[in-house]
Amino acid sequence: MYAVLVTGGKQYRVAQGETLRVEKLEADVGSEITFDNVLMLGDADGIKIGEAVKGATVTAKVVEQGRADKVRIIKFRRRKHHMKRQGHRQYYTQIEITGIAGGNK
Repeated sequence: MYAVLVTGGKQYRVAQGETLRVEKLEADVGSEITFDNVLMLGDADGIKIGEAVKGATVTAKVVEQGRADKVRIIKFRRRKHHMKRQGHRQYYTQIEITGIAGGNK
């Protein structure tokens, strides 16, 4: 069984046992998180969307809080003696999917 959930403005296709990095969530390492914004559920019988997934939840365990690798930004204007360098490290939360509960039947 798999689900499509929304967190941090992005959609993720997840299955039980997977680990993934999402935008930073305010949760302690080792705590349980429940995602209730589920867009789609899929299994061997087919897929469910819309009213069929109302009430569906995905539970996950927080594995790690961290920061991603540095992304380097360079702005350069040729022949103008102008170059600007900047770096950014995005915060993330690594989660492990522990369960997917279906919604309405």
